[in-house]
Amino acid sequence: MTQSRSFPSGALIAFYGDDFTGASAAMEVTAFAGLSTVLFLDVPTPAQLAEFVDRRVIGVAGVARSKSPEWMDRNLPPVFELLCSIGAPIVHYKVCSTFDSACHVGSIGRAIDVGTPIVGGSWSPVIVSDPGMGRYQAFGNLFAMSGGVGYRLDEHPTMSRHPVTPMDDANIARHLGKQTRKKIGLVDFVAIKEGRGAARLASELAAGAEIVFLDVVDRQTLEEAGRIVWENRGGRIFGIGSQGFEAAMVAYWQSAGLMPTASPDFRATPVSRIACVSGSVSPVTAAQIAHAAENGFACIRLDATRAVDPEAWDKELARAADVAIAAVHAGRDPLVHTAAGPDDPAVAALRAAVAAANVPADGVNERIGTGLGWILNRVLRNCRLTRVVAAGGDSSSYAASVLGIYALTAVAPLAPGSPLCRAHMHEALPGGLEIALKGGQVGAADFFCRAKLGGGR
Repeated sequence: MTQSRSFPSGALIAFYGDDFTGASAAMEVTAFAGLSTVLFLDVPTPAQLAEFVDRRVIGVAGVARSKSPEWMDRNLPPVFELLCSIGAPIVHYKVCSTFDSACHVGSIGRAIDVGTPIVGGSWSPVIVSDPGMGRYQAFGNLFAMSGGVGYRLDEHPTMSRHPVTPMDDANIARHLGKQTRKKIGLVDFVAIKEGRGAARLASELAAGAEIVFLDVVDRQTLEEAGRIVWENRGGRIFGIGSQGFEAAMVAYWQSAGLMPTASPDFRATPVSRIACVSGSVSPVTAAQIAHAAENGFACIRLDATRAVDPEAWDKELARAADVAIAAVHAGRDPLVHTAAGPDDPAVAALRAAVAAANVPADGVNERIGTGLGWILNRVLRNCRLTRVVAAGGDSSSYAASVLGIYALTAVAPLAPGSPLCRAHMHEALPGGLEIALKGGQVGAADFFCRAKLGGGR
């Protein structure tokens, strides 16, 4: 049943991001549209939640994207219970805009199965595409831009070769269907453009669909997807999707006059020095590292193969941190990285080292991410810096944890999906801290330089 278009008071969206960089992308959409937003980096304590009780959007960043279904069964219920306690009409499980997941790791289907009994709702909308990020869905097939070229997801140069969750099917309803037994439907973009979106939704629900994908190919379909969700949300709805879900809601709320279309200009001041770390193997990040090197950054390679041996790893971290500190004192910006793209020999070397040592790969990856955070922490406290960047979805989450960050609020846009944020820390630094958590596929070549300069629209 279609609901009134009135705007309720209090929180509008409560969301969980299944990785840190993706969660910050969702925060960016609402914050820079003018909706007060906070992102917690773990399930907040009552005191922490009370600190931001007036926010219109409240998010929690997590690591479910890299976890097993059994982990989700144990860890997601309290998260969904917290999100429900906030009282927002929309509870959103935020996933990557390339929808990469698998039955054994990062299962979006399992997350839906866990969340639905807790959140409730008569149906679950799925909005994955986000034209602002170069993601488009047509007839249930997802397309993503790379290097100015659009690719079907199963032909995408990065996602089709993802080391953990390679995408071999662009039909994401079919992909999701391998992870849940719930019936899946689709509202296609032709129906939406012809004004039959709500009727198609009613037809899909009447046929028994519990999860319904909404095609989005442009601004019009983005707005309409938001309208369909908002006007058919019931008391509370459990939505799934990328930051495109928030983008759709904002687009509709703006078009319906429920919130202003103009938002303030968000910009940070430049800093004299910035420290950066990267555990990403994306070609996008590789191009950004190369651009930073060309523009005076001190690019410092970290030998990730040492991470299979704790003692050797500690020595390697100390070495890289010393070099980074020396770079700052010499008037340069350190950028410590483990690899430069998927074809970097360091990637194969790490795989070989893990196999030879016969140790769990996920444990090594966590050690690498934590080590990058340790380097940042040491550089920050030695050199009194106030701005940093951590690149790589999993790496940045571990790094943020080491730094003692419990919440983020957006400061300025840097690239779609990766804003510059103010860090709220357990032990605040004297000058405060601004941080950007950058996903592997996010940003133009000048990302690290732009972060130093303060970003802005």
